[in-house]
Amino acid sequence: MEVKVEKLEKSLAKITATVEAEKVEEAITRAYHKIKNQVSMPGFRKGKVPQKMIEKTYGVEVFYEDAANFLISDSYPDVYDEAMKEIEIVSQPSIDDIDIEKGKDFTYVATVATKPEVTLGEYKGIEYTATDLTVTDEEVDQDIERTRELNSRRVPVTDRAAQMGDIADIDFDGYVDDKPFDGGKSEGYTITLGSHSFIGDFEEQICGHNIGDEFDVNVTFPEDYHAEELKGKPAVFKCKLNDLKVKELPELDDEFAAEVSEFDTLEEYKADIRKGIEVRKKDAAKADAEREIIKKIADAAQMDVAELMIDAQARQSADDFAMRMESQGIGMDQYLQLVGQTREKFMEDIRPHALQTIRERLVLEEIAKAENIEVTDEDVDAEVKKMADQYGMDVEKMKEFLSDKEKEGMKVDIAVSRAADFVYEHGVAVEKKEEEAPAEEAAEEKAE
Repeated sequence: MEVKVEKLEKSLAKITATVEAEKVEEAITRAYHKIKNQVSMPGFRKGKVPQKMIEKTYGVEVFYEDAANFLISDSYPDVYDEAMKEIEIVSQPSIDDIDIEKGKDFTYVATVATKPEVTLGEYKGIEYTATDLTVTDEEVDQDIERTRELNSRRVPVTDRAAQMGDIADIDFDGYVDDKPFDGGKSEGYTITLGSHSFIGDFEEQICGHNIGDEFDVNVTFPEDYHAEELKGKPAVFKCKLNDLKVKELPELDDEFAAEVSEFDTLEEYKADIRKGIEVRKKDAAKADAEREIIKKIADAAQMDVAELMIDAQARQSADDFAMRMESQGIGMDQYLQLVGQTREKFMEDIRPHALQTIRERLVLEEIAKAENIEVTDEDVDAEVKKMADQYGMDVEKMKEFLSDKEKEGMKVDIAVSRAADFVYEHGVAVEKKEEEAPAEEAAEEKAE
């Protein structure tokens, strides 16, 4: 097999592959075996028509499309490896100029995107917006309140009517125009009064009723309600109050602190909460600063990113998004239906983000080279150990799952991460500028 590489403009390359004639014969035979069961001819049972008879009757060209597909799929991995000695391919190939003829060499052209050359601008001393890392008493209290909520218990209410904040168990049966509607009926439904889970003042109308009471709740569906047939319609819900409970929070004292933490006193617990919030704020501030710095560096850099490379990144981004949706129990088709978007429009909308992702990754790789950021095998081993711990696997077993190519990819990922740390450490924090007051307000302040 022969492989010729020609570099084109705009980070593209043309790979011309030539496959030996004997491989063409083999591919044509494979194509025959693929379609022979679909061919019927007088005097032969279905699937038993000889290859030469089909060629004589319909022409050998009947096998060319399938044979070409076999030849391309079989040969391209080797073509890719050979071409990678001269260029760095970063996309799937676009195949054209296919030339197939029995008894002759087979040729085709694969157009691919190559990793573009990057010309960096300034990447040290980049300004980023400083973040206030002060932890307030209110933030500490909010964190503790969340823990109290998690450790709360539900206490039955038997001596009074329902009121806001209660947890009510209700049956309801809804009607619009004196007719029941889909989703309008439920039994044993739990609702926290005041949570605004229901439309209008539904929850307010439960207040004042006692356990066992049966009553009507009158509400009107909002004009922007998701169900077209219910928009703006008045509704009557026939309700029954089955049960009432109230959430009881634990006392905020040393005993509570000892139960939910490793500390004996509330003050020690609060101090630890404050430290935790400080760490989270610092981590979030660093991540925000890195994003701001890297975007500025990427925007200032020069590179020619091929459309094929953007296509590949857009597909990867779409696949990642689909996996996140699946993890939440939402299929991609269902998501697109919910947001009223076509798959084509979705792909079009993510292309700018895909391009920005590519640019930011490439500048970080270039900075890693410029600053001689080295990653050792020991660094990769440490990363593999983290992965093994995360999945509860033996480290050596995890290593067996990783190919040499994947390990090299991990080295690049680590270098990129360290390049991000580098630009952050060499960045310059600046205070956020106050928004200027409108001219009229400024004039009034001056007059005063």
